[in-house]
Amino acid sequence: MVTDRAASMTGRRVLVPRGGDLGRRLAELLTERGCEAVVAPVIDFAPPADPAPLAASLRTLAEGGYDWLAVTSATTVPVLAGIRLPDHTRVAAVGGGTALALHSSGFRVDYVPADDQSARGMLADWPEGGSRVLIPQSEIAAPTLAEGLRARGLEVDAVTAYRTVAAALRPDVVTMAAAGALSAVTLTSASVAQQIARQLPPAALARTLMICIGEPTARAARASGLIVAAVASHSSAEGLVAAVEAAIIGDSPNEGF
Repeated sequence: MVTDRAASMTGRRVLVPRGGDLGRRLAELLTERGCEAVVAPVIDFAPPADPAPLAASLRTLAEGGYDWLAVTSATTVPVLAGIRLPDHTRVAAVGGGTALALHSSGFRVDYVPADDQSARGMLADWPEGGSRVLIPQSEIAAPTLAEGLRARGLEVDAVTAYRTVAAALRPDVVTMAAAGALSAVTLTSASVAQQIARQLPPAALARTLMICIGEPTARAARASGLIVAAVASHSSAEGLVAAVEAAIIGDSPNEGF
């Protein structure tokens, strides 16, 4: 028997503008709920222009030179492949999705902020102990965490682990959006939100539900002029899809959706 809830999701077309493991997981979860997941990345990742600082920091990490490794995105995790952390080095993850990626790669996680899963949230509850922190991050990452930890007297090395580069949406996806054939878009980062705001037609942006994985992404989306319909209560693929479901079911039917 098909429930009203399941029927409300069946056939809904949801844009997943992110590739990789996260994009695949979102598509899988949406498909399980009866949606048509359209995976079309608007960002890609590239190595740092100068790999030397990252390589030096990772050597220092493996040699025990850091008390903390702070990971602010699951995208950083592949960069850490092959690193064996000393017992005294603790690991901080910005949220549940990043912690899961770390666990899946064999890393323990010692700290995840309980409520606000963002750089601000990490700072709010940062544990005592340790004096030197490594933050491998995106080239365009905000300095919030690094500056906040330095203000507390910690020695912080924030190094570029990868570059985020724009990727053009497929023409068929742009046409689909312009025709009103998308119910929702999953926004998984500030970069994704910014590219969606730039690449989708204004009319499509106005009538399509924009669902964010967390508050930092929602802030970036609003700053880019997007109307945020919902924010996931947990920063993970599961949390994001739950927010998509709640927004679609709570939304009045629209022609073309």
